[in-house]
Amino acid sequence: MNVNGRHFRTIWTPEEGVVRIIDQRFLPHRFVEEDLTTTDAAAVAIAEMHVRGAGLIGATAGYGMALAAGEAARAADFDTSLAASAARLKATRPTAVNLARAVDLQLAVIARGTGAAEKIEMAWKTALAIADEDADYCRRLGAHGVALIEEARNKKGGATVNILTHCNAGWLAFVDYGSATGPIYTAHDRGIPVHVWVDETRPRGQGSKLTAWELGGHGVPHTIIADNTGGHLMQKGLVDLVIVGTDRTTRTGDVANKIGTYLKALAAADNGVPFYVALPSSSFDWNMRDGLAEIPIEERGSEEVKYADGWCDGTHREVLVGPEASRAANFGFDITPARLVTGFVTERGVCPATESGILALFPEHR
Repeated sequence: MNVNGRHFRTIWTPEEGVVRIIDQRFLPHRFVEEDLTTTDAAAVAIAEMHVRGAGLIGATAGYGMALAAGEAARAADFDTSLAASAARLKATRPTAVNLARAVDLQLAVIARGTGAAEKIEMAWKTALAIADEDADYCRRLGAHGVALIEEARNKKGGATVNILTHCNAGWLAFVDYGSATGPIYTAHDRGIPVHVWVDETRPRGQGSKLTAWELGGHGVPHTIIADNTGGHLMQKGLVDLVIVGTDRTTRTGDVANKIGTYLKALAAADNGVPFYVALPSSSFDWNMRDGLAEIPIEERGSEEVKYADGWCDGTHREVLVGPEASRAANFGFDITPARLVTGFVTERGVCPATESGILALFPEHR
């Protein structure tokens, strides 16, 4: 994606041994780049949401393991140090499957090296491969998903297609292109008239802060709405389809995504609005079948619920919203059962939200 005329990925290596990210905590009001030079810095960036989104979390973990390989080479025992770094990274965000996948891939690759220098070189090459794969998958799923938007436009006689999305599953959540926004950008670039209803997505505001910033930068018409507005819009016929992302999806089609996604799916089902989940195949968990029983749901700090932050008089400020003495619960994700999902948009095409439908596109996981 382009920012002020310059192409950016969300993560890259400006020089040897340095990983650079966009620190998303400051968006949309400031564009801040941050350098990560240690495994601990990569872990903090994931845990404290300098980076977020399934694909980008995975890519950051991949680069974190490359940094870990360099640290292991300077430690008393390479394998012990590397294992500790892997465990540190895995513990940062439990719901996103891309994280564990990237760490496990790096462990397997590094183990094949015959010396410290070779192991480090292999780790950096693998980190780049993980990032490149993520961007390529998102580009391809965007090309497949645009057909859904074209179909909706044709049903409306060429009128603007209204799409509702939740949280941020754009290029900021991946290495480039995005998942839920991929088809939207492709449609816009082809001249298909689209308008996006952007859920604010409390408590961190990834929709109002990140998705709106992305869409505005690309010139896509959009409107920020409160999280609970989607059902009303669907009842009034103002939503043609819903497209969301996912942090982990089971082989049977149960979807873990940002808290509030389940409610959007229920409203969509009640109003006959197609509900699609866009994801690269790296976000499928091929070992899980029952999302409610098996997918770990991250619980974050209560301060994210009790406080709100924003831009005031040229500075970033945080304010207390509720009573200071009140308790607050902060579940990061919920599970949308496969029965509420119309279909999945992947890098290999669109499929029904069933195990047989998924495996028709990915037969190697039968």
